[in-house]
Amino acid sequence: MPGPGGGDIVSSDTPEGACREFSRALRQHFNTVRPLSDREVALLCQHYLLFDRWNRVINLSSVRDLAGVVLRHYCESLYLATHLPQGGLRIVDLGTGAGFPGVPVAILRPDCEVLLAEGHQRKAAFLKEATRRLPNVSVFAGRVQGAEGSFDWMISRAVAWRKVREEFLRLANCVALLVSQPDADAIRRDAVAHWEVPLRLPWGRHQVLLCGERST
Repeated sequence: MPGPGGGDIVSSDTPEGACREFSRALRQHFNTVRPLSDREVALLCQHYLLFDRWNRVINLSSVRDLAGVVLRHYCESLYLATHLPQGGLRIVDLGTGAGFPGVPVAILRPDCEVLLAEGHQRKAAFLKEATRRLPNVSVFAGRVQGAEGSFDWMISRAVAWRKVREEFLRLANCVALLVSQPDADAIRRDAVAHWEVPLRLPWGRHQVLLCGERST
């Protein structure tokens, strides 16, 4: 049965079959940006299998069809990861939900430390379970206003800028946001950062990657 993203609702009799379908779709869509290693695909698949199982119970995301999950959650997050500068960065993902974009970023960039901040306790429980094999990831279970530390980058998707603006100024030097083009246009009028030209994501959706460096 087709899902809202155009693919079939994820339904495989075995974890191996589901992982095979996920891996094939992921490579099909993302390898034009950057080929993924077997290690990266395996770790992403582990997260996906747990995400799919928990999503049936606690509604981690309204996106449930395979094509939608691969494109909107994994490919967009990985695209952000490819545009971060090299070096061992400290990164905070505010309002990460099921771990997007933070978990794919951590998998693609094992040299970086990633803090996932999530105030919804059941989602935070999922994140702790899903990141046990990722030594460069930690989870903060609480309101984003309670997150502490000093970070090179703040990353976020599907979170209103007004909800994370003060935390950006408090916590990080640079920011990378996955937002719509109209939202990017509005955010770029905020003088708290020197904003780059938004990058259109290569999968036909009206989403962009907006990066900026704090100006204050």
